[in-house]
Amino acid sequence: MSENRIVRMAEIEVDPQHLETYRALLAEEIAASVAVEEGVLSLNAVAIKGNPSRIRILEVYASQEAYEAHLRAPHFLKYKTGTAGMVTSLTLLEADPIMMCSKP
Repeated sequence: MSENRIVRMAEIEVDPQHLETYRALLAEEIAASVAVEEGVLSLNAVAIKGNPSRIRILEVYASQEAYEAHLRAPHFLKYKTGTAGMVTSLTLLEADPIMMCSKP
């Protein structure tokens, strides 16, 4: 049910010295989350043009329970631990979807 979905936006600033390593860990985490977690509906990461250390992630989960399970997943914990010293700022924003559409 789409009314139970959790949508979040993560605004992340990364130390430029660690950007390549951060991006590799993020890509690994996103691929694993989408592949093995049924409740992770989508994770999309982008860098702000002209400022690659400013990362934005749009996260969509099937439910609050799916989001909480994601936070406990081994691949997510590996990402959080591995990037802890690389992230200089993190803001999490809750969002209400208006219209979300993608091709299968």
